[in-house]
Parts: sequence; structure tokens; C-alpha cells
Amino acid sequence: MTADIIDIEGLGTIAGRFDHVLLDQWGTLHKGQAVFPQARDCVARLRQAGKRILVLSNSGKRAGSNAARLASLGLSPEAYDGILTSGEVTWQGLKARAQEPFIGLGQSCFLIARGGDKAIVDGLDLDLVTDIGKADFILLAGLDDSVAEPEYWRACLTGAVARCLPMLCANPDLAMFGATGLIPAPGALARFYATLGGRVTYVGKPHAPIFAAALERLGQPAPARVLMIGDSLDHDVAGAARAGMLTLLLRSGVHRNETRTGPGELVRGPPVAAVPMPHWTMDHLAW
Repeated sequence: MTADIIDIEGLGTIAGRFDHVLLDQWGTLHKGQAVFPQARDCVARLRQAGKRILVLSNSGKRAGSNAARLASLGLSPEAYDGILTSGEVTWQGLKARAQEPFIGLGQSCFLIARGGDKAIVDGLDLDLVTDIGKADFILLAGLDDSVAEPEYWRACLTGAVARCLPMLCANPDLAMFGATGLIPAPGALARFYATLGGRVTYVGKPHAPIFAAALERLGQPAPARVLMIGDSLDHDVAGAARAGMLTLLLRSGVHRNETRTGPGELVRGPPVAAVPMPHWTMDHLAW
């Protein structure tokens, strides 16, 4: 897929085009170790320029744990205006039960989470069950590396499909970095469930609920004055574009092995469904 895009060296050249910034976390701010020095400087310069900054992540964990992790990696909560995760939006939705896809899910929940983390259901009126046969719905928040391959879950999920159990996926990412490299992420397991005939709803990029929640957190600004910055065409760019936002793709992230043929051109490797191209690209997050 090829599209004309504008390549820039830093956000300072387009700062007049936006008032608010949504920043992806992994691949944009860090890669699991320390926050990139250029990214930390860029966040500070954005604040100096009067921009509001939300970190927008597909993490199935709550916002507080993500903020604590970012702080441990070198970016304090005072450096930005808030963090919104798909896990947080899911928790808020399950708490309120006021809109789809959270209405009518029932109370008995079969939770799949990384490291047994139950923060996504803490304080909620849910009955966690370990027997999927007794569940009203499946909540997929995370995956341990050892059980990341969808085939591991085939027998369990085939039975869930037979019982018409809905699945709520709080992390639509298809791949994640494990000890041995890229491995399937929760979104891949959710897709697998769908191929078995299961009903899946997603809360996270590129799906609408998390972008609606971001606009609400920002005070409902005009979407055209909001810039989404991330390293995924399929999650960051596609979701923000559908929400009417500006988009910037970082080429150093998940698409780093795809061919860039010249200024303003990006060629994707495998063919995919039509995905909007970004307004801008640059190598790393920088001012």
C-alpha cells in the first residue's frame, strides 16, 4: 500500500496544527526499558508550547499501574496531563454498565490476565470464576508468554462458543514482545475466538470507545485539533483517523521493517484491509 505522506523531523514544524496530543506508549515513549531521551524532551517542549498531552495505551492494566511504570522508566505523571488505557476504559465501563458493550454481560466473569493481575476487576460487582463453564462472559485483559499461542486455548474456548459466551477484549494488540521476540497478544486470541464463532467486542485502539473516552477527558475538543502519535498504522493511525483526528506515524516502531521508498512514501509488506495513511511521519518522537 503506498500513499503520499509528509515526512518531518520534529513536532515543532507542525505545532500550530494541533492543541492536544495523544501519545502511544510502547514504541513511542519507550520499548520496555527507559523512556527515550528525545521523547522525554519532546513531551516537555509540548507542555511548554501549551499543548495538552494524554498517553493512550492498549494496555489491559489500569491507568494507575501504567503511570507508575512510566515513572519508573523516567517520565513522571507531572510531565503529562493523564493516561488512558483500554484497561481503564473497560473498568469504567463495567462499573457504570451504562452503554454498550458493557450492558447485559452478567456478573460471573472468566478473567484472562497477565501474571494473574486482577486490578481490572478490583472494586467491581463481579463474581470471578475459574471454571469457564460457570461464566457469563470472558474478560481478556492480558496474556502470559507461556500461554500466548491461541491454539493453547482451543478446547477451553470451543466450549465457551458452544455456550455463546461473549468476550470483552481489553487489549486489541495482535502482537507483543516476549522473551523470544514477537508473540501473539490478546487481540490475536480474541480474533481466534471470533474464528471459532465467538462474539467479541474490543475496548482499545483502533476501536471507537477509547478515542471517545480520550475526547471526553480532554473536554470534547474538535477532533481535528487533536494529534495522535504512534507506531502502528492498524491501531494508532486507523483509530484516530476514523475519529476525525490528525495522525503521525513513527517509522521506528512496529513498521520499521517495511519499505520506505522515499520522502512521502510508505509501502506496507503484507496486504491488509484498507487502512488510512497518516498525515505525517517521522523516525522517532522528537521536537
